[in-house]
Amino acid sequence: MPPPPSKIQDMTAAGLNLIKQALSIYDSDLKLVVANARFREMFSIPRALTLPGAAFSDTIRFLVENGEYGHVPEDTVEEFIAERVERALDFEPHYFERKRADGRWVSVEGSPLPQGGWVAVYTDITSTKRQEALLRSRSEELSDQLLQHAEELSATNRELEATVQTLEEVKRQLMESEARMRLTAEMMPAHIAHLGPDRIYTYSNRRLSAVIPGRPSDIVGMHASEALGQSAFEAIKPHMDRAFMGKASVFEFNEHPSTRRIRVAFTPDDTTGDTRGVYVLSMDVTEETQARVALQQTRRREIAAQMTSGLAHDFSNLLTIILGTQGKLSKITLPDDAQALVEATLGAARRGGKLLDQLANVTGPRVPRLEPTNMRAFLSDLETLARPTLTADVTLIIESSIPEGAVMLDPAMLQDSLVNLLLNARDACSGAGTILLIAELIQDTWVQFTVRDTGTGFSDEALMRALDPFFTTKGAGGSGLGLAMVYDMTKLVGGDIKIGNTDTGGQVRLRLPLRKAMQGTTPGLVLLVEDNLDLRGLFRDMLTDMQHTVIEAASVEEARILLEQVPDISLVLTDISLEGDATGVDLVRSLRNDAIPAYLMTSLPVSDPLYIAGAARAPVLSKPFTGDQLDQFLHPK
Repeated sequence: MPPPPSKIQDMTAAGLNLIKQALSIYDSDLKLVVANARFREMFSIPRALTLPGAAFSDTIRFLVENGEYGHVPEDTVEEFIAERVERALDFEPHYFERKRADGRWVSVEGSPLPQGGWVAVYTDITSTKRQEALLRSRSEELSDQLLQHAEELSATNRELEATVQTLEEVKRQLMESEARMRLTAEMMPAHIAHLGPDRIYTYSNRRLSAVIPGRPSDIVGMHASEALGQSAFEAIKPHMDRAFMGKASVFEFNEHPSTRRIRVAFTPDDTTGDTRGVYVLSMDVTEETQARVALQQTRRREIAAQMTSGLAHDFSNLLTIILGTQGKLSKITLPDDAQALVEATLGAARRGGKLLDQLANVTGPRVPRLEPTNMRAFLSDLETLARPTLTADVTLIIESSIPEGAVMLDPAMLQDSLVNLLLNARDACSGAGTILLIAELIQDTWVQFTVRDTGTGFSDEALMRALDPFFTTKGAGGSGLGLAMVYDMTKLVGGDIKIGNTDTGGQVRLRLPLRKAMQGTTPGLVLLVEDNLDLRGLFRDMLTDMQHTVIEAASVEEARILLEQVPDISLVLTDISLEGDATGVDLVRSLRNDAIPAYLMTSLPVSDPLYIAGAARAPVLSKPFTGDQLDQFLHPK
């Protein structure tokens, strides 16, 4: 684990203070980045000018005022400073030696940095200069060639020392670049790793647990089977083996028991011609896969709508004619055989009418109407409705662990869905068996309904196609639209549906987002979001008449700021259409299901996609409305 930034800065400062030379680094704006203690001591610079952010021009002014550059006339000080600043802004490499006011000599080596700015190294060369002077004083005893060689050697040594300092700076920059790359890898929403030929991890960015829950994060030195778990390892092993043979691959698999969809890319590490390992990139694509499947389902339904919408009108007219004609025939005295045929024709026509209604539900939008629903009363009504449809040999058991308190649901839509599932379970039992309906909360996030039967279960084909429109295993007795409508209604309110088999028969699991209803009518703090100033004032007066306290916002952005800063908001009332790109539906989506009750209002027609999307997530009140209507909407009796 890398040390924290503050510790790195302390370590860096301590290291620079060990250097015998004075050192300073300025950025491209000539602001001090860092300076060591020797820099302060050599030029007696005050502490304020050695802190990060100190201006280069202020340091030059201090040095001028302290005689570091000899005598500079007072009327030319600013011109002298400006000339030094302009020369520094050229960021050109330079080396020179100068004599200080106290008689000591200093060499100055400046080198520009790749990202702008420069680093300067100051070396006290007084002793070297004295030796050079001594050598000159003995020039009568030494040959001119020896003196020249000595001076060249001294200058070369100083240049070599400056070069070493530059190399150290380059090394530091490379280390910082590597640290940034490692930080970037840790922040990516994917697992990045390298496997050696022995299938042991030589590098990992500690993101495995984010992709596959329950797996360790620190896996360097572990075998792939140990890090991934045996199930995931067996799923990827054939692709991994091909990658070690030099064949790159990208594939997806379902990880159990988390049920996540994982996409994996293997790239052979064969830069030298021999496969020395494999690079691995893994991502959680569960949401992407769900969206892809939902899009496929939507496309199938669009095709079904196109096929049926043109026929529905004519078909309805034909059914009307058939029902009318057969109705007249039924009033005429006919032989028994003929009367039976008339009744059969009437039954087929009525069934055709029901089929038209089902097609309308599949091909046309259905708007959810969320309302506070008592689950105990709802399940009791459902049992009353479902029992007469069951034979005496089919037992219905309903179990519920949902605690007291209303939840926000569309009871009619949910009832339609569950009745459909119960009827399918009844048919699967073939006249005798048990149907179990379980209602429960999952992780305080979902309301889950599970329907199990003791029938024959789903076939392999049914497991793949049961949610497709017009797919049925009941032959002429089924329309193939029941589960398709359950799927559509469930997805419309943000839920999910899964079908499968148990040891005793088939199972359908339906999940809906848990949205808890507002408890009680105690006045509280209401966040009102409306971009029309006049309407906002009107709605504020309505809410204050209900004894609520009101804070206001005109956009989603303002509302989110208030939600972050004001802790006691008890209710959100927002228009769907607001100024800016975001809508009231976006605001409701960003709230946790049970954190703050949210209510929508709009002038949009019920057929508008935004209205339908909003109704799937919160109750919607259509404008215009009165104060009494708003009170009843927010506080249903």
